[in-house]
Amino acid sequence: MRTFNHNYPSDITREQYELVREELEYRRVDTKPRDIDLYSVLCAILYLIKGGIQWSMIPSDFPGRGIVRYYYDKWSRPREDGTTTLDRVLKKLVKFHRNGELRKDKTSFGIVDAQSVQNADTAEESGYDAGKKKAVSNATLS
Repeated sequence: MRTFNHNYPSDITREQYELVREELEYRRVDTKPRDIDLYSVLCAILYLIKGGIQWSMIPSDFPGRGIVRYYYDKWSRPREDGTTTLDRVLKKLVKFHRNGELRKDKTSFGIVDAQSVQNADTAEESGYDAGKKKAVSNATLS
């Protein structure tokens, strides 16, 4: 089996990989030994997801983009229960990380923030933004 040497912030440890290995090998037909390291494939997918990069920009210390794309497509297909392999793997990794920090498996709340943007002069309606303490006229309130 060919292994790849890489060390990116998006990589997981081999210990974390062992937690999700069974999910990645779901329904594998044992016709011949696997010649690619799924750990490197998963790390490449995490690199793509975290970095938001293009497929053509996968570094050469990962498996080829055709191989990575094959497994990404395979692991992104819904199973019988409607979940994807990739979703299950990411949830297990989040749970492992949160439990390591002695936190609950799931978050109990979230915070959403939005940025206010001033309307263009051509906007027909406007109002009052209490947070900004700025009154905006409604086309001179005619």
